[in-house]
Amino acid sequence: MIRVQQAAFDTGHELQAIRAGKTHVGGTALFVGSVREMTGDDRIAAMTLEHYPGMTEKALSAIEEEARGRWPVDDVLIVHRHGRMLPGEDIVLVICTSAHREAAFSACQFLMDWLKTKAPFWKLEEGKGGNHWVDAKTSDDDAAARWNTQAS
Repeated sequence: MIRVQQAAFDTGHELQAIRAGKTHVGGTALFVGSVREMTGDDRIAAMTLEHYPGMTEKALSAIEEEARGRWPVDDVLIVHRHGRMLPGEDIVLVICTSAHREAAFSACQFLMDWLKTKAPFWKLEEGKGGNHWVDAKTSDDDAAARWNTQAS
């Protein structure tokens, strides 16, 4: 399931909901990404995430479908926020459930690596020195590239 929203999410509630009644699930992997107060030496006052509605959901659905094709996951939840957020606020939630932990861990990590590089979100950071758009990072590209050669 994919949700793109401005509103904050409740991680505990989302975890309970995805696992409700699923006694066959043996492993659940969860990742929460949050706005950091510092980026390098710069203090961040806020971050604004922009996206193109429709295009974003389509890209996230394709990423989810790829994970489902690679690992025997029972369920996947991706919640990604947009809009202006302050340090400490959560941006993204990924939960993967599976009969076994390895599939849940791998699918969750894959989803985050691909979300960082393939999801059409643009980040504007507000700081003491002004506002600036965040460039793609080589380390994120490297993390995503490893999935191009790994088998599930």
